[in-house]
Amino acid sequence: MPQRVTQPSTVLTYRQTIQQAFRGVSDALVEYHKDREFREYQQQLAFSAQDAAQLSEMRYRGGAASYLEVLTNETNYFNAELGLAQAQANERVALVQIYQNLGGGWQQ
Repeated sequence: MPQRVTQPSTVLTYRQTIQQAFRGVSDALVEYHKDREFREYQQQLAFSAQDAAQLSEMRYRGGAASYLEVLTNETNYFNAELGLAQAQANERVALVQIYQNLGGGWQQ
């Protein structure tokens, strides 16, 4: 009789564990998708900032812009590159979370 009492409890625990695993994978996939979209946005921002920095440099050499404009655009480009690096890191962390939630892992 005690075996029957523990069996439903074991099945319930098993079902809860499976549900938590599916929820974890689903949440990790959503996070990865959001991080990937943000990284793509940051990549476009970095490309645009790079173009602006190059254009302001050419304008400066042609006498059509001040050096302050060049420095401002180079600073914006640098900040965009920093944002891109952070977005890439976040995307990779989200990918590791997917792997971990799928049961892959390592010893802590």
